[in-house]
Amino acid sequence: MALKGTGRLSRREVMKALSLAGAGSTSLSPLLAGCRQSLQSPQDVERGLRRDALDGKPKFLIVIAASGGASIVDSFMAVRASEAGMNAARFNTFPDAQVQAVSGSPFRAVKVSAPKLGSIPIAVNADQLAFVQQHRDDMLVAASVGTSVNHVIAQKRSLNGNGAWKGRTLQEAVALQWGQGFPLPNVNMAVGGYGERGADDSLPASVYAETVTSPSLWPLGLDGARGIRGAPSRDVIALARGARADLDVSSVFGTTFQDADALKRWRAQVSEGARLEAQDLITRLNVIPNLPPKVPLTAYGLDSSPDGAKVRAAFPAFFDDPFATQSALAFLLLKYRVSVAVTIGPDFNVTLGGASGLANPPLAFDFSHNDHRATQGFMWSRILSSIDTLITLLKAEPFDQATGESLWDRTLIYVATDFGRTRSRPDNAAEFGSGHDLNNGFLMVSPMVKGNTLLGGVDPATTLTYGFDARTGAPLPGKVSSNEADLYSGVLTAMGADLSGSGLPDASAFKRG
Repeated sequence: MALKGTGRLSRREVMKALSLAGAGSTSLSPLLAGCRQSLQSPQDVERGLRRDALDGKPKFLIVIAASGGASIVDSFMAVRASEAGMNAARFNTFPDAQVQAVSGSPFRAVKVSAPKLGSIPIAVNADQLAFVQQHRDDMLVAASVGTSVNHVIAQKRSLNGNGAWKGRTLQEAVALQWGQGFPLPNVNMAVGGYGERGADDSLPASVYAETVTSPSLWPLGLDGARGIRGAPSRDVIALARGARADLDVSSVFGTTFQDADALKRWRAQVSEGARLEAQDLITRLNVIPNLPPKVPLTAYGLDSSPDGAKVRAAFPAFFDDPFATQSALAFLLLKYRVSVAVTIGPDFNVTLGGASGLANPPLAFDFSHNDHRATQGFMWSRILSSIDTLITLLKAEPFDQATGESLWDRTLIYVATDFGRTRSRPDNAAEFGSGHDLNNGFLMVSPMVKGNTLLGGVDPATTLTYGFDARTGAPLPGKVSSNEADLYSGVLTAMGADLSGSGLPDASAFKRG
């Protein structure tokens, strides 16, 4: 295919762009796209390494932290016993009937039934088939090899590609690209290494994560006066704030430290707080209903979100399960254009609830140390159920009436996990424990990824995954070297991020054509 044009702006176009900018024009997208293309080599343009044409619209990333080690060979790359031959009994293979084929797809779906979960007397019945059948065309699974089996370190590397781009996390990269003008571009509700910021100190402070530890109550703190009985009127508060601002600037402290970075950040945060109040996020993001006398919102001048009933119906465990609460808030943060990157995920604490009486086992996926197969089945069902519900909500939420796009059309869900699990087991054991292993794979779900795609593969003789060419997608049997940077680049490439100057590998195989 021959390239057409140079992608460069003429001197007249440059002068036109500058004049429009000086006039405050908001119609610079085509010109800016041309500027961006001028930085690309013809080879980069040809193979689509850089981002999509700039359209001025945000894109959204939801990171789901599968804490403890979600095993890809206990889900979409499972191995049947008949395929492993003489090694079937001693490696983590399944009876053939438990590994279900998905018509027209490279994916597999595991079905697990167990009378108990380790020492916990609850039945486990997990079946991944319905999810894969429903979402296969938006699913991409990539085999991986990590570089750490330490929980916190591995969690961080699943988000920064082991420092692939100056140490910045995927969430920070997305917030930098698409979060301009958003009140809180990057909100993080996860724990451990998933909750830590990246190592790139050159980024603007606005792209670093806003940490949320209590998603059900956090929205009630997004206004400085609402919810306080007997609080002064808005006018009086505005006068007091104005006086405080004047005093801050003219005081000895203010004049002495006026150029200090800490004081600049404080002033920016005060300004940001006013923006949050103006958008009435204390209401829009509040899923808690008015339930007097225990929860008398109206008595304090508060109200539930206009979407509260819908979100509570979608996540009925909202009151009892923190992961359900996080998922509900994640949807609202995207709907109301508060954030472009949101991180959620179950933690290591026990959560009671659900049909079995247990919503989250101790240690989440890491309870696999006690009972690998039942834990993996239980936790994968938990993660996939949340993804399925989020997709349903996002598909029903219009994004652009002119183009007919839904919010889902511009969202990518990335299931990050610490590491894989060891493959060995006592001969033919259905109940066994597993340790940490570098070998694994990652799930991405989005209309932006190359759907129904499996990158890499699994060697049935060892149940270990092998790698792939990140540009072409060609499988590379025997490749077991680390590919953390490929996965990091793959998420951003699928989303159409601008990777100019990043030094990231070409991950065109992840992107839908």
